[in-house]
Amino acid sequence: MDGKPATRRGPDFCSLRYGLALIMHFSNFTMITQRVSLSIAIIAMVNSTQQHSLSNASTEGPFADAFNNSSISIKEFDTKATVYQWSPETQGIIFSSINYGIILTLIPSGYLAGIFGAKQMLGAGLLISSLLTLFTPLAADFGVILVIVVRTVQGMAQGMAWTGQFTIWAKWAPPLERSKLTTIAGSGSAFGSFIILCVGGLISQVLGWPFIFYIFGSTGCICCLLWFTVIYDDPMQHPCISVREKEHIMSSLPQQSGVLSSLPFIAAASCTILGGQLADFLLSRNLLRLITVRKLFSSLGLLLPSVCAVALPFVASSYVITIILLILIPGTSNLCDSGFIINTLDIAPRYASFLMGISRGFGLIAGIVSSTATGFLISQDFESGWRNVFFLSAAVNMFGLVFYLTLGQTEIQDWAKERTSPTSEDIKLFQI
Repeated sequence: MDGKPATRRGPDFCSLRYGLALIMHFSNFTMITQRVSLSIAIIAMVNSTQQHSLSNASTEGPFADAFNNSSISIKEFDTKATVYQWSPETQGIIFSSINYGIILTLIPSGYLAGIFGAKQMLGAGLLISSLLTLFTPLAADFGVILVIVVRTVQGMAQGMAWTGQFTIWAKWAPPLERSKLTTIAGSGSAFGSFIILCVGGLISQVLGWPFIFYIFGSTGCICCLLWFTVIYDDPMQHPCISVREKEHIMSSLPQQSGVLSSLPFIAAASCTILGGQLADFLLSRNLLRLITVRKLFSSLGLLLPSVCAVALPFVASSYVITIILLILIPGTSNLCDSGFIINTLDIAPRYASFLMGISRGFGLIAGIVSSTATGFLISQDFESGWRNVFFLSAAVNMFGLVFYLTLGQTEIQDWAKERTSPTSEDIKLFQI
């Protein structure tokens, strides 16, 4: 904020930074499919339809299953896939273990990315996660304890990759394009969830549940090859970047340390994951209703960054406070990921991917409009222009918050419910 941004623009969609966004989209797609794979495969892995008929089912808790030969094959599907005797408590621990791994690496991975480079951190995290996904069927044969260990380490690897990508954007994303670039990259998670939910059950039924892990683990390995070949930490080091794009990126970014510039992105990643954990905790313990949780996190994700944005012009004299507020703004705004952003899954699960695509489209439009508006305001007067930008963003947030608090719902809407076939009586009534 101590000088006007360069007016010369680099190439947009036909550029390396947008290619980076697409590759990162593919990376996020891969990681979410690997994370959700077990949730799809577990239905076939435990064969829950016969769970209660097993004479040797453990009733002593999840870890008793592990030491009572819990991985013995008890049946084979037509696809020759092994089925395991895992109690619901054991399954719960397996599902949660990957989240524990992610939490463990949130802070250390951001620090390590500043030392070893975000490219290496993200690539290594994605590669480890992919290899462990391929290893999961074999781990299940050895026992549930090994599956828990694999899932925990896989969570740590994905935590490394998730944090590392935000460090890369600190050097690749011009301030007026960060919304567009990060949205393109982040939408890979939503698209991956849609794909794994659509084809995961089909793969399990036709090929057997192990192929869910083999297919998406192999996809991750291909993505790693692409990542290590094409991506560089710094645009200055990339051998294929054009002079025009390099000048555009470097002139638009403030000259500061990589660790400092990556802190807002690390805060965003941390708040996204921790917010999701807290929201699910409140729901699982029945502490708050679903609608309350959605509106609570929407309020936090819109109100807190608005307060920080409004306060920025008044603390400009303090470098430390300004940096703290600039870190908190993207961090706290990501709490919305546990609020209205996933509300489509509540009100219309059948059309969640379609509605998410529409909302992402509006997000891209908002990124374009906000970039144009910001450029116009700061071109009038640089100092007062930035102040007006902060005030305007806070006003938009408040409008959205009031709108959602007033109209937001969590019940499945009538138009999104499954349509049942009309009975003969219904047809007769209609004819009458």
